[in-house]
Amino acid sequence: MARIKRGVTAHRRHKKVLAQVKGHRATNNRLYKRAHESLMHALFYAYRDRRTRKRDFRRLWITRINAAARQQGLPYSRFIQGLTLAGVAVDRKMLADLAVRDEAAFAEVADVARRALP
Repeated sequence: MARIKRGVTAHRRHKKVLAQVKGHRATNNRLYKRAHESLMHALFYAYRDRRTRKRDFRRLWITRINAAARQQGLPYSRFIQGLTLAGVAVDRKMLADLAVRDEAAFAEVADVARRALP
């Protein structure tokens, strides 16, 4: 049986890893072993932070809605409760966008929430 040499396969794998770590600093983009470690960490951070980003944006939207709602005389929790009772189905992303870009429209939404509260 013929001996199989792995040089081509290993070289191809190393080239692939080194291509993926372009832009990493120091030896993390030159030496295979360091590059592979750097790539594994980078891929883990990317996977983890795709989930974290969703939390971060929701927190930002809630902060913006709270600030705008308080200017209208309602705390965040009462504002959301009023919208729920009024049957307004607008998500937090859109509410935050209204609060930042169109204060008059947000004021109308706040008024709808206020009227729905007991």
